[in-house]
Amino acid sequence: MKVEKTKCLKRTKCWRLSPLAILVGMSLFSGVLHAENYFNPAFLSDGTNQVADLSNFETDSGQAPGVYRVDIYLNNDFIASHDVEFQSQKAIDSSLPSFRDDTGLTACLSAKILGDLGIELNIPEENKKSAKGQCIDIATLIEGAKARFDFNKLRLELSVPQIALKNNARGYISPEKWDQGINALLLSYNFNGSSSKESGGNSSSQFLGLNGGINVGPWRYRDSSTYSRNTSASGQTTNQWQHISGFLERTIIALKSELTIGDSYTGGEVFDSVSFRGVQLASDDNMLPDSLKGFAPTVRGIAKSNAQVTIKQNGYVIYQTYVAPGAFAIDDLFPTSSSGDLTVEVKEKDGAVNTYTVPYSAVPLLQREGRMKYSLTAANYRTNSDQQDPVSFLEGTLIWGLPHNITVYGGTQLSSAYKALAIGAGVNMGNWGALSADITHAQSTLVDDSEHTGQSLRLLYAKSLNELGTNFQLLSYRYSTSGYYTFADTTYKHMDGFNSDPANEDDDESSDVPKWINYYNLYYTKRAKVQANISQQLGGYGSIYLSGSQQSYWHNDDKDTLVQFGYNTSWNDVNIGVSYNYNKSSGQPKADQVVALNLSIPIGKWLSPAGSTSQSNAFANYSMSQDNNGSVTQNAGISGTMLEGNNLNYSVQQGYGNQGVGNSGSANLGYQGGYGNANVGYNYNDNGNSQQVTYGLSGGIVAHRHGVTLSQPLGETNVLIEALGAGDVAVQSSTGVKTDWRGYAVVPFATNYRKNRIGLDTTTLGDKVDLDNAVVDVVPTRGALVRASFKAHVGIRALLTLLHNNTPVPFGATVTRNDEGAGTIVGDDGQVYLSGLAPKGELQVQWGEGVDQSCRASYQVPDKAENSAITLLNVICR
Repeated sequence: MKVEKTKCLKRTKCWRLSPLAILVGMSLFSGVLHAENYFNPAFLSDGTNQVADLSNFETDSGQAPGVYRVDIYLNNDFIASHDVEFQSQKAIDSSLPSFRDDTGLTACLSAKILGDLGIELNIPEENKKSAKGQCIDIATLIEGAKARFDFNKLRLELSVPQIALKNNARGYISPEKWDQGINALLLSYNFNGSSSKESGGNSSSQFLGLNGGINVGPWRYRDSSTYSRNTSASGQTTNQWQHISGFLERTIIALKSELTIGDSYTGGEVFDSVSFRGVQLASDDNMLPDSLKGFAPTVRGIAKSNAQVTIKQNGYVIYQTYVAPGAFAIDDLFPTSSSGDLTVEVKEKDGAVNTYTVPYSAVPLLQREGRMKYSLTAANYRTNSDQQDPVSFLEGTLIWGLPHNITVYGGTQLSSAYKALAIGAGVNMGNWGALSADITHAQSTLVDDSEHTGQSLRLLYAKSLNELGTNFQLLSYRYSTSGYYTFADTTYKHMDGFNSDPANEDDDESSDVPKWINYYNLYYTKRAKVQANISQQLGGYGSIYLSGSQQSYWHNDDKDTLVQFGYNTSWNDVNIGVSYNYNKSSGQPKADQVVALNLSIPIGKWLSPAGSTSQSNAFANYSMSQDNNGSVTQNAGISGTMLEGNNLNYSVQQGYGNQGVGNSGSANLGYQGGYGNANVGYNYNDNGNSQQVTYGLSGGIVAHRHGVTLSQPLGETNVLIEALGAGDVAVQSSTGVKTDWRGYAVVPFATNYRKNRIGLDTTTLGDKVDLDNAVVDVVPTRGALVRASFKAHVGIRALLTLLHNNTPVPFGATVTRNDEGAGTIVGDDGQVYLSGLAPKGELQVQWGEGVDQSCRASYQVPDKAENSAITLLNVICR
């Protein structure tokens, strides 16, 4: 191979590298060939002094450190929203691989925060104190644990092995997060009335229900009263004020219990529920996770016309409302009616009253292993009937969960004339359902001084066949010997008679005819009672339900029988329902039977143009009912909701009935507003040329340290929204609820001991209002009024151009206000957008760590800016 010589310049050495040398050299500097891409910030400006320190953003997704409100997910499950501090990774001395991601930030999570999230940390005892407020690397404590910050979604994702999580039941919330609420005065009112004009004269009626309360720390006082006024066609007027209950209670978190002093009810798990006035300390199931809780009753029935439905318990009116013709279901009873049989009265437009009892018993008394549920009561028996005495008594019950899915329970009731002891057990049989059995032995002395001894055996069964869509919500059977009496039986002043009904005792239209539902006879003791609630899903063919109960008596062939059956389905968006009611009380000559058909057609959806929702809430309705006397009524009409928030509801009905009932019709309008609810209605009937106007108002009043806030009717537990300056802002998932002119609102019916997510609708914010965050989570205790605070920035929205030494401040500089720590990044030409600015103030601007890399800017917005959506302003920074 011929090598050509190379000529070199004079006085210059000439080197010629061999191919091998070149290959070795390339391998030695391969690291340089694979260096990261780097963008010089100086390219953003003509001068290097015009760009801030952007080292935080050198990676593709690098972000600035600070406090961010993030959604925290643990193993892909949402846990909570929190303000979390994120620090620059280069500012952290130790290596934190578990928290490292492309944001260049490290989440500062302390041992307390991680513990609240349900993560079990194995921190040595000697290091616990020092680790309490530090940023912890969970990877060094938990093998396989990782974290990732998704900045675009503001989502912090924690991945932790199951073995390192606390063994809590599904839905568990730590008691440390329970909020006892603020001090307040509460009042919820419900007023409704009617004015009727008939051929025989005019009549009217009014009903007012008041539920008041006082909250001081963990203590709650509640008082419930009703007032009714009735004027008959003859001109006779009756007025009645009833004090239903008054009690003081508080949550005892350490015992997972409630202390009640005053009027309340004993639990119905072991003995029949008893109304009392006294003292009770009892476990509260609401403190348990949802996965461990039971069920509440639903009251169903059929109305043949526009009817008034009244629900009573122990003679007290606890609920009253008006319903349209057809089948109805009531599932929002006030918490005072949480146990005991319910008496339901359906008063039709023609004055006919259908009365029946809805039994309410507990499901099988199963508890988790180690769980102990108890109740201790010392009180006087309380009733609204003048046929019974307020006898003093003691009651204690205990339910204890054992291994192998077994629960044992028992209790005692003691008074001067009654002694009872109960003992039982329940078992979870897996695929075979849950079963419990108990026996009660009682010694009783009645009003005639006769002494009796007897026993009562009870069986309870519940089962869900999910694969078949069957739910045996409750099957129960009780058998009692002829000598068995309940504690309530021993309080009667006579051996038989009718319990008085104070609401009607002065009503000349009803007092002469006693109601069989109120009849009692201690000579005929209860023998056997069977009760069932069964529902069945039929796939695409709908669902059916069957509920019923029958009570038989000793020395008497009569029985109390209630049967309710229904079928519901949907076909081409048309809802179809068929229902049947059978009711007969002991001594009643003839049973009441009603069959009904209901149709609901979404005409709004059918008539709306494609993609439009303007009429999607309009429905055409049809109902027909027939009783065993041959009376048939039919009703057809239109109903729906209007307005942007669907808080205006309407209905127009036209009906016809045979047997002289004739034509009838009604029109109703209801409005749900931020300060309360209102409704008005009109109905007529050709029979007797009757016309009636109904009306109602309901709402709540809350007095707190910052003033008085009006609201919709209050629930047992409520949330006070505080967003000062953000007036007339809608609350998410709360129809008609808006903040008042100051920024306060009340969200009623919060869930006890559960996470309640309270959100404001940012689309309804004013032009000069912004929120730091629009969602707050609260966990209230029972009866609390908890505060959900939102920080609103009320002021001017401005695009400022910041000038330093007659030049724009550097791109990427951070602007902070004196009243907050969060910063805003400066864009091109020194421009920054800020909202919620005061008419004048001062800003801190920083673009590096040096003393000459910051300045302060004082600004004053011209008066005319108040009328501008966005103000443009040049500000000097010194």
